[in-house]
Amino acid sequence: MKNQVIIALAFLISTFSFGQKKELRAVEKSIKSNNYAEAKASLSQLESMLPTMEDKYKSEYYYLKGQAFYANGAGSNKDIDVALESIGKVTDGYTDEISELKRNMVNHLLTKGNEAYEKKDYVTSSHDFENAYRASVQDTVYLYYAAATAVNYQDYDRALKLYKELKDLGYTGIEKQYYAVKADTGEEELFQNKNMRDLSVKAKTHIKPSDRMTESKKAEIVKNIALIYVSKDDNEKALEAMKDARAESPDDINLILSEANVYYKMGNKEEFKKLLELATTKDPKNPELQYNLGVIASESEHPEDAKTYYNKAIELDPTYINAYINLAALILNQEQPIIEEMNSLGTSKADNLRYDELREKRQGLYEEAVPYLEKALDIDSKNLSAAKTLMNIYSVTGETAKYKTMKAKVESIENEN
Repeated sequence: MKNQVIIALAFLISTFSFGQKKELRAVEKSIKSNNYAEAKASLSQLESMLPTMEDKYKSEYYYLKGQAFYANGAGSNKDIDVALESIGKVTDGYTDEISELKRNMVNHLLTKGNEAYEKKDYVTSSHDFENAYRASVQDTVYLYYAAATAVNYQDYDRALKLYKELKDLGYTGIEKQYYAVKADTGEEELFQNKNMRDLSVKAKTHIKPSDRMTESKKAEIVKNIALIYVSKDDNEKALEAMKDARAESPDDINLILSEANVYYKMGNKEEFKKLLELATTKDPKNPELQYNLGVIASESEHPEDAKTYYNKAIELDPTYINAYINLAALILNQEQPIIEEMNSLGTSKADNLRYDELREKRQGLYEEAVPYLEKALDIDSKNLSAAKTLMNIYSVTGETAKYKTMKAKVESIENEN
């Protein structure tokens, strides 16, 4: 009786295996006929058999599933994700077949990704580049392309994920490039590889071969991670990432300014000022840095320092219009306490004398501020802020003709806007 049971079970297993093999042959036939929909339908029916499937058939199942979902390049991004996941589960045989399939996938995805990029279809391009990397993980540059392209369509969450993966992989992007000079024109040319360059030199169409290493992209990657956190208003993570970025690229002015802006958003004006001052030591001829230091000094109630910074900005760039306007504002900010004291005075002789002194002092402020505002209008004749301030000054000082001229100018600017 026991022998009969064993024989019966063996027969059942044999029949079951034969059924799996037959179904897999049908899938293979559908794929060879380019009938990928039929192949996927058959694979779906086979899926329930996976727990009891022999390893060799399991590997064949996943290999065929990879082929069916890739569909010789016709598969969607989701299909290609499935295809890559499937061929990653092949454990028995098919080494050469999978290598060839992956090569085809990479070539197709890169071609498709580049075409999409040229059409500014960055969503498709980024996913194609990522899938090219998933199919060929030794080519980390494709993952870099995917991250950079994700930034183009402002999918910062996706870009952040990819950049962090690159950082964890230790990707630098450093590679050797091969150059030679064209013998007929004297222009230097970059070759795709060393063999092509060497053959051209041997053929004497090119001379003076040279090799160069590209710059590391590590600093760019950590910088972009930090900047994405900034864009997401995740200040703490941004500052943490900034430390990594600054360690990689301590002289990057934009990185220093980005960190400064994070501190400014957090209300830490002291750190903001320190970083701006650091930036000015590295880029002393940058008027914008001087201007921003002026803004901080003004907000911190250090008007003399602000004036120095604004004047330095103008010295570096005589057309820096906001520096002129802010210098005028610094001067006019002194007006309010004068007005308050004038309004508090009585009618005694002493008060009248003091009133005249204050009025003269106020007039002096206007005379000091006017040239800066006029210069701003010379630079930008449609600057509404400068025009309105001048109109108001002329109104207070009683310069009727100038007031009417400036009033007409203000109305003209406002109508244009």
